[in-house]
Amino acid sequence: MKSTVETLSPTRVRLAIEVPFVELEPSLKKAYREIGQQVQVPGFRRGKVPSAVIDQRVGRGTVLNEAVQEAIPQNILAAVREHDLKTLGRPEVEITEFTDGDSLNFTAEVDVRPELTLPDLSSVEVTVDELQIDESEIDEQVKNLRERFATLKTVERAAAEGDYVQIDLNATVDGADVPGGSASNISHEVGSKQLLPGLDEAVVGLAAGDSTTFTTQLVGGELAGRDADVAVTVRTVKEKELPELNDEFAQLASEFDTIEELRADLREKVTKGKRVEQIYAARDKALEQLVEAAEVPAPEGVVGEEVTSRKQAMVDQLERIGASMEEYLAAEEKTEEQIDEELREAATQGVKIQLLLDTLADAEDVQVSDDEFGHEIVHRAQRAGMAPQQYYDQLVRSGAAGAVFGDVRRGKALASVMERIKIKDAAGNEVTLDALRAEGEQAHDHDHQH
Repeated sequence: MKSTVETLSPTRVRLAIEVPFVELEPSLKKAYREIGQQVQVPGFRRGKVPSAVIDQRVGRGTVLNEAVQEAIPQNILAAVREHDLKTLGRPEVEITEFTDGDSLNFTAEVDVRPELTLPDLSSVEVTVDELQIDESEIDEQVKNLRERFATLKTVERAAAEGDYVQIDLNATVDGADVPGGSASNISHEVGSKQLLPGLDEAVVGLAAGDSTTFTTQLVGGELAGRDADVAVTVRTVKEKELPELNDEFAQLASEFDTIEELRADLREKVTKGKRVEQIYAARDKALEQLVEAAEVPAPEGVVGEEVTSRKQAMVDQLERIGASMEEYLAAEEKTEEQIDEELREAATQGVKIQLLLDTLADAEDVQVSDDEFGHEIVHRAQRAGMAPQQYYDQLVRSGAAGAVFGDVRRGKALASVMERIKIKDAAGNEVTLDALRAEGEQAHDHDHQH
């Protein structure tokens, strides 16, 4: 094989490859073997059909085509190694010349990792918002905690918004019962809009034993879109009682003895959360600054693949919740072109960041240990609800294990960026990574517990 490389742009090259016919022989023999296993010819055992008979039955052209399809990726790989290229994405192949018995000539255009000049990390400085905590935020946390410890008390009065009611429902269309349209003794929070449209308005003002009818549009089943008359009977009305805010509540809801200690703990948790947000904001600003300083170009082919992948993930996610892209576009008041543009912008920046971190990982010879890789596999398997070995086997089968390895390596490169840059808040105070380390340790402990 002979190959030459032509640089089309900082992120794309064209390989011109010539493969002498003699080097195609192994692929040709393999093609005859595989096709011979598939064709049945009277008088010959399967797999023992002579080449001349296969040529006659399926055509020499078919065999040559199969041999070429196998030889092309092998020779691209060999040329990539010969020229020490760091390729990205899938190559675009064009056969320029090939006749039986003669050399195979083809070109392969492929995106490559650009050569980047990295700025000095210690010179990067980012400014984030000052950490401020309002007392109302702590009040909100206390309120949520009280809600969790609320009790329900039966009341002898009409239902109002915020109450809980036990109800019976029965839906009819033109006087006939709707299949699956009745339910008994179900609990509902008045005003939550969790059940049928119109129910909350109908129930307000009804006491235990009262009934009424309201009209609603059916959204599922064979009668979807039709108006149904729904009879609703209230069995009980319960009022939500929140516990009093005192030391007794602190002892019930936490490990603390006093409400002051509980509030102090909640303040610490909110502060920690905001410190982590500060560091994430610093990370995003630092990466943006580094991408700009290193003038990272975005390989079009890789960005295109990433856009396709992100859009498919979006469609899949919408399907899982029973929605379509059209419904999403209508709800967001956007056109498909606008969504495509947003995806392209996000994918372009994402690809640039990956290239930057890969270059940094190479420059600093970042290594990933078996333990680090294994930990990531366990973490992802848990998120996917699978056993780690099963998840890993699936990754290997789909050829995605290398991508996960790359993610771990980039994560380590990013950690080294965060250790070396300067982070300050708007008031000029230094921001350290302590909050992130504490969160990481908690997550690490949590993983080990589970």
